[in-house]
Amino acid sequence: MPESPPIPTPARPTNRLAGETSPYLLQHAHNPVDWWPWSPDALARARELDRPIFLSIGYAACHWCHVMERESFEDEATAGYLNDHFIAIKVDREERPDLDQLYMSAVQAMTGAGGWPMSVFLTPQGRPFYGGTYFPDQPGHGMPSFRQVLEGVERAFREDRAGVDAAGIRLVDAIVDHTRVTRGDGSTLPAASSLDGAVAALEASFDAHNGGWGRAPKFPQAMAIEFLLRRSVLAGDTRALAIARRSLDAMADGGIHDQLGGGFHRYATDAAWLVPHFEQMLYDNAQLARVYAAAWAVTQDARYRDVAAGTCDYLIRELRRPDGTFAASQDADTDGVEGATFTWRADEIREVLGDQAPAFEAAYGVTDGGNWEGVTILSRVASPGDDASEGPLAEARERLLAHRSRRPQPARDDKALAAWNGLAIGALADAGRYLEQPRYVEAATAAATAILAGLRDADGRLGRSWKDGRATGQGVLEDYTHLADGLLALYEATFDERWFTTARELADVVIARFGDPAGGFHDVADDHEALVARPRDIQDNATPSGSSMAARVLLRLAALTGDGTDRSQAERAIAQAADVAVRYPTAFANWLSALDSALADSVEIAIVGDRASAETRALLAVVWHDYQPNRVLAVSGDPDASGIPLLRGRTLVEGRPAAYVCRRFACRRPVSEPGDLRRELEIPAGADHG
Repeated sequence: MPESPPIPTPARPTNRLAGETSPYLLQHAHNPVDWWPWSPDALARARELDRPIFLSIGYAACHWCHVMERESFEDEATAGYLNDHFIAIKVDREERPDLDQLYMSAVQAMTGAGGWPMSVFLTPQGRPFYGGTYFPDQPGHGMPSFRQVLEGVERAFREDRAGVDAAGIRLVDAIVDHTRVTRGDGSTLPAASSLDGAVAALEASFDAHNGGWGRAPKFPQAMAIEFLLRRSVLAGDTRALAIARRSLDAMADGGIHDQLGGGFHRYATDAAWLVPHFEQMLYDNAQLARVYAAAWAVTQDARYRDVAAGTCDYLIRELRRPDGTFAASQDADTDGVEGATFTWRADEIREVLGDQAPAFEAAYGVTDGGNWEGVTILSRVASPGDDASEGPLAEARERLLAHRSRRPQPARDDKALAAWNGLAIGALADAGRYLEQPRYVEAATAAATAILAGLRDADGRLGRSWKDGRATGQGVLEDYTHLADGLLALYEATFDERWFTTARELADVVIARFGDPAGGFHDVADDHEALVARPRDIQDNATPSGSSMAARVLLRLAALTGDGTDRSQAERAIAQAADVAVRYPTAFANWLSALDSALADSVEIAIVGDRASAETRALLAVVWHDYQPNRVLAVSGDPDASGIPLLRGRTLVEGRPAAYVCRRFACRRPVSEPGDLRRELEIPAGADHG
């Protein structure tokens, strides 16, 4: 007799998160916790019931967020206690960086540390009074269980309400004070010698043996490496280049770099870059692709070209969405096991590669015992001499990648964030130029077109996140600045003026809506949702701060337009951050690049001529593929119709295409020969202009 079919298990009812677009929030839509998204209704409900708020902030690729969900938020008893005594609010930190920044400041003030998942308890008025990060389901190792924390907080709220309210007021005051302290007191830019001091500080904290900075866990520092590359080009600083190259080489060799698929994992759990935390973030890969492409342009070392190309290929293969925008991240876990997609057993490699296996094993550290929990994380341990992009090893990598693609894959957080897409657009545009790969520029163009169509409204304002045909959230400072930076890079890769025009318009919103009359910028607009404090954090963290990128964008626009207001706004912001940036360079590295731009002798190049003509292309070839961080470039066949002031009034010379080399809009005589253009670029600042 045949067996009866199994009785289907009823689907668990959904909570309020089911209507959201964030993959992280949707992961929690079937929890028995009565979650609210952050909203006026949730806050009003807390005030109506006079209950404390439990605010849980995380993101889709966060490993410990998944652990806490399985242990606590899926537990019926824990969920029941939460529902009876709290208003539970779930926030995706990537959708709401303003909330994440505010309440992370509070957690760090309370505990001295921070991280995700972030667990914060608020008064009904939204003031934080207790918090931490991950809490286990059972007490141990000096940590209380999450249930114990809930019971203790509920008891304190009920029995010592005055103390809870006072703690919340003190913490909000501390957050407000922090936003004032981070503005600094500078009113003028420091001397150029301060940049040498910043390089010396980076050298002093540099891990010469392993590359990079700090001990485990070790994070990529793309912004610091970019600053060092700048100094090597602008100041001829050989030690800066050596530190940058050692770091780039070590990361490229390590397990943090996906040796098969290109791209980089979030960070290394060890000091030698071998064992990664396996999540892959759009912002890391965008910044690293850009800095490896710049390193190729500076050194012509084919290794950097290949790593940059591999990382761009990873972005396009794994993170590009059907509409051309880029998804936020890939998960650290596959089917609940961290790194399962990326690790290997020796017998599996031998089965796939056959006779090619011994050479591959020797090059990539494959052993029977493995190098991590009985399996092997691929890392480059030997260089047998074949070119990285060709030869037997390249063929072996392709075969293994094809085999790996048939394994279960990590989940992807499919939302497209304006700021992170801006970083990707800039990376692909620059890589397309430096590596002479038009397909990267095409990918950047498609992403820019789609993200602006989805997230920019008729008034020129940006949303934060785009998914399932819906724009959500108000754009914050970094959305405007990072996207404007990417569009300016795309302009110089295509010379399509719509990208310059849009970047100019985004910068105008930054000045009008985010600017502080005392100098610098707030992280949210003046008409943003009212929070317990107006966020303002100038530190460069995993991504450049919105303020440091604002300064860089405005300096670049000033070089293209001659607008002194742009330059003044940028210099005031840089002056406020310069002293702390020089003292703590790894935490303020993008500010150092902004300071370097402000102090450098900027060079503006205008080329007039039909881009289809061989003569125009020959002039463009002199400058287009070089990494010259203090240089801007504008090209037009019809300068009188151009919206870029640098091009206005420029003419052909005796009917021939011409290049004008300018410094602060004081231009030398135009030239039409590539050799003459090279000589003009070698003339030092301050020389006679004709």
